[in-house]
Amino acid sequence: MSNSNVLYALTATFTSPDDIIRAAENVRDAGFKKFDVHTPYPVHGMDDAMGIKETKLGFVTLVAGILGAIGMILFIYWISAIDYPQVIGGKPYWSWPAFIPITYEITVLLSVLVTVGAMIAVFFKFPNVSHPLHDTSFMKKVSSDKLGISVQAVDAKYDEKLLREIFKKNHAESVEPVYYTEEFISFKPRMFDPKFLLLLAGVAIVSSACGYISWNKLAFMVPYDWMMEQDRINPQSVDTFYEDGFGMRMPVEGTVARGFMPYPYKGKPDDAGKYLVNPLLPTKETLELGKKKFLTFCSPCHGNFGDGDSRLNGQFPNPPTLHSDKVRNWPDGNIYHVITDGQNVMPSYQYQISREERWAIVHYIRALQRSQHAKETDLP
Repeated sequence: MSNSNVLYALTATFTSPDDIIRAAENVRDAGFKKFDVHTPYPVHGMDDAMGIKETKLGFVTLVAGILGAIGMILFIYWISAIDYPQVIGGKPYWSWPAFIPITYEITVLLSVLVTVGAMIAVFFKFPNVSHPLHDTSFMKKVSSDKLGISVQAVDAKYDEKLLREIFKKNHAESVEPVYYTEEFISFKPRMFDPKFLLLLAGVAIVSSACGYISWNKLAFMVPYDWMMEQDRINPQSVDTFYEDGFGMRMPVEGTVARGFMPYPYKGKPDDAGKYLVNPLLPTKETLELGKKKFLTFCSPCHGNFGDGDSRLNGQFPNPPTLHSDKVRNWPDGNIYHVITDGQNVMPSYQYQISREERWAIVHYIRALQRSQHAKETDLP
């Protein structure tokens, strides 16, 4: 496109970052407002040198965010309190804490979308992609290895003679005017151009079709359907694979589940007392753990101090005291066995209390027994 006779800007190129910084400061101090600096890499301090103010794009984001928050709150209120009121967990219709997450998400989403849309459509005048500086020798230089500055002719204080003096003083390598192109002058907004609208419609249709196929067809095809179509048997369901029709099966006899160590002395209290040895030391931490678990699982029947004075007010038969000669003379393995395998009306606690916790309870029971039958050697 041939150039017109309408001046767009006066441009200058420099080879040194220091020169372009000084040139920008001089242009700013001379009162020029409509100018820009072009560099192939970031030049630190350029924003201050140009006197750049904050962009107005932030106000667009602020307004969009406020509108998004207010709109979402009103929308949720209309749904929850007017159109489809539901009492959920006894909460009122206007349950402000429940509104926060979705309100926050919509605020952020609308702020981002409106900001990007305003930046592209308003600030960048999309779909207009033409500009007077495009395809000029100036732009080719500053996008390669030179640094440049351009001052628009529409600036209220535009003075070509003054600008040339400033550029010369700051060692400008070249100074040249840039004129508007015929394409830019004759440009008209094409936001509602039929071709552009057709393109947007095509993009929307293709995106919708891809989304529909992905989520409604592709997700249900092999191998993506593996989460839905699994080779499994649902609990409490009938299964025709087995002759008896039961889907839930007992473990194979003689097998051990991975990571599980079976108790080898089930039904053998004498062997447990003979072969089991407490692996824990009676440290302060071990006794505190044993006390915690004893008071939780043992004290309801045995009492807080193991005296057999149940705290259940006669709901179950009271167990014997843990301070009897029989229990005090038991090896640690026997007490551990009763906790693990149960005895008489006492059930097993191996699934409620871990091995370490059971041995800690044994230590705590020993401490209780010693407190009730202290010797002179125990006294300080």
